[in-house]
Amino acid sequence: MAAQPVPHPSTDRRRVKVYELRNNDWFDRGTGFCTATFNASEDGHQRDARVIVESEDQPGRTLLETRICKEDGFHKQQETLIVWTEPTNGVDMALSFQEAEGCAMIWKFINSIQQQYNPTNAQDDSPSDDLAMEAANPITLPEVSMSNLADIETQMRMLTSTMGGREALTKYVIAENYIDKLIPVVSDAEDLESLGDLHRLCNIVKTIILLNDTAIIEHAVSDACVIGVVGALEYDPDFPSHKANHRQWLQGEGRYREVVRIEDSNITKKIHQTYRLQYLKDVVLARILDDNTFSVLNSLIFFNQVDIVQHLQGNSSFLGELFNIFKSGQDLTRKKEAVLFIQQCLAIAKNLQPPARQTLYNNFIAHGLLQVIHFGLRSIDVAVRVGATDILVSMIDHDPQMIRQMIYRQIHEKQPQLTDTLIDLLLVETDLGVKSQISDTLKVLLDQGPPMQAEAFAKANGEYAARARLAQAPDPQQDHFLGLFYEKSAGKLFQPLMNLQDRTDMEFAHVEASAFTYLVEILCFFVRQHQHRSKFFVMNNDIVLRISQLLQSPEKFLKLVAVRFLRHLVGSQDEFYIKHLAEKRVIEPVLDLLIKTMPRDNLISSACLELFEHIKKENIKELVKHMVENYREKLQSLSYMELFRTLILRYDQTSGFTTNMDYFLESEEDGSRDRRRNRPPPQRNPMEHLTMDDAQEEYWNTSDDEDDLQVRPSDRTLPANGESPSTKLLVDYASDEELDDNIEAGAIAGDENKPEERHQKAEGPMVAVPPPERVSEKRRREEDEEDDLSKMIQHKRRNSTSGPNSSSTSPSPLRKKKAVAGARDSGGAPKKIAISLTSTAKTGDD
Repeated sequence: MAAQPVPHPSTDRRRVKVYELRNNDWFDRGTGFCTATFNASEDGHQRDARVIVESEDQPGRTLLETRICKEDGFHKQQETLIVWTEPTNGVDMALSFQEAEGCAMIWKFINSIQQQYNPTNAQDDSPSDDLAMEAANPITLPEVSMSNLADIETQMRMLTSTMGGREALTKYVIAENYIDKLIPVVSDAEDLESLGDLHRLCNIVKTIILLNDTAIIEHAVSDACVIGVVGALEYDPDFPSHKANHRQWLQGEGRYREVVRIEDSNITKKIHQTYRLQYLKDVVLARILDDNTFSVLNSLIFFNQVDIVQHLQGNSSFLGELFNIFKSGQDLTRKKEAVLFIQQCLAIAKNLQPPARQTLYNNFIAHGLLQVIHFGLRSIDVAVRVGATDILVSMIDHDPQMIRQMIYRQIHEKQPQLTDTLIDLLLVETDLGVKSQISDTLKVLLDQGPPMQAEAFAKANGEYAARARLAQAPDPQQDHFLGLFYEKSAGKLFQPLMNLQDRTDMEFAHVEASAFTYLVEILCFFVRQHQHRSKFFVMNNDIVLRISQLLQSPEKFLKLVAVRFLRHLVGSQDEFYIKHLAEKRVIEPVLDLLIKTMPRDNLISSACLELFEHIKKENIKELVKHMVENYREKLQSLSYMELFRTLILRYDQTSGFTTNMDYFLESEEDGSRDRRRNRPPPQRNPMEHLTMDDAQEEYWNTSDDEDDLQVRPSDRTLPANGESPSTKLLVDYASDEELDDNIEAGAIAGDENKPEERHQKAEGPMVAVPPPERVSEKRRREEDEEDDLSKMIQHKRRNSTSGPNSSSTSPSPLRKKKAVAGARDSGGAPKKIAISLTSTAKTGDD
């Protein structure tokens, strides 16, 4: 085999950016230094050629290491780009060199390696079978003429069916300048009105472009060839009776305007090339593009845009002249073109990496971008307003805090605020798209972060809760900005709603009606985000009443807007808004609207029903009571639905009393105490109106300990000292204050006196012991004593000091219930409770 020239490795380090294609978007993997060299084996022999990129920021980190092989398909684009596809994972990669010299040096090494894999003029008389199979045979196409178009189309179709044929055809088209030879034939065919030849020319040009070679595509969109290429593509054989007008669109002189002259001819060329590539991708070839061609076109567009933006933002003289247009007395036409030019620059910047995009925004803001936005928003030209709004939205999407800082600076310098300009535009704008963008912009600028949730701080550790609240503290500048907004700007924003106060006719113009939709949407956002400020504003300006007037409008969407706002207030679960709705009696118009539309099932009736369903589901008692007490007849007219029957029944079952939910949310300690007392919830006793006879009252008022002290009439004996026999006592329940005092005083030491009581019982006459109690009562008493024990642990220290004083007096029957728990808290061992199921009773000596 003939000897091949050995390529010399490139040892010079060239600064380069590494890009990776992810989801049709180029991702910047970092900046580093590129070298192309051979990877040596352990025995010192050269093994394979590799391209290596080491990180600039982290010298020890490798950004890229790829082996040059015959499957890669390296391509050089323009002067500073090398693109290829990794054979291992199929990912498209790209190297963007800082200097064209470095790109040429690396490409020379890569090209020499690939020529070894695909030799075109091998001198060996007996090449190997592998090399013979991979070698691309030179091809020859017929001479370009109208008579040979059919043969050219057929041969191209056959060549593109194989990979080797595609590569050979690509090299032939580039070497022979085949596109330049086809362009004159297009004019000849049009002059002869030969539609068949024009269809063949269209297929030939499509085949050449779909070879996916960047050099061919760049040449096809050059100034010399683009008109001829798109002219051939106008005659699509799939639509033989139609002809496109691509040339008329691209030849229009008004398509390209220079607001400020760009001195660099290379940048001007890239601007034209980018526009033509986008038109080719989105219009001309949109129907026939495959994934590979689409990726190649996107890559060319992306790298051109990067070069354009980098040149513009680094040219201070250009930016100064551009933004001086808005500072001087220039004509409105030039100012309009400047706004649209800045809009296009920021639209291109969306495809850049965040650091490069941030640099562009900073440069524009430093030169006066805010003044451009002010001019555009106040312009009478719709295109200028749309452009200025698009500029503002682009900046907010990138970094809303950047715009807030600009507003803070305006407040400090006593300048008109950007929010006031947005409010003026929102109220007069007729374009619904601009209204929507302005509404979203105001909500973003006035957003002070997520509202503080009470449950987020319901922790046992108070220090953690305080620390969390400190972290959620609002920005002082933002808080000051919100204060000024509610003081000066909020009234102007919601003035259309306030003007409804003395209005009886609810028919509005289209612009005015659409404004109510966005105003109510903004107001719902304020209610959710601005807690105390929104409450004060809603209450002082009767916003709820004004919005409820929209329920009388003949427009259905305005009725839905009003219902949605009331539903938002009810869903906030805020006691202030619930009481405010009841006070302003705004539920009645919703009921009237539901009664009026209920025979039909539509969106209005569904929205109203969902509002009342939420009231029932969340058991908002204030509104339930308000509706039943004031609109009972209207609710009864809707009682054929279970929803309203339930609301009326729920009110009637409580006899007008709304149960205090705080009772059910008490701690387990309080709950056990209430269970022991066997009393209904405090302050709300629905059973107070019931009457009981004497026997029932005596049964419920009798303490369990008194039952222990009772004796049967047949076994009753007199004490030794001649006192009258014990009678059954009727004991009133202690009040809450008395019970708390007893607990704090530690009246739980009854068991400490039990030895003395047993001694006294031993000396005196024997008293008959009552029969054993039922097992159910014993178990209930045992559960009550366990509840008392859990409650008394926290009072152990105070009980230990107050125990002797309380033991000197005889405990009352009510206090005897706590005897066991008190004995345990005073330090004694827990005493076992014996349950006897026999008729034998133990005496006190046992």
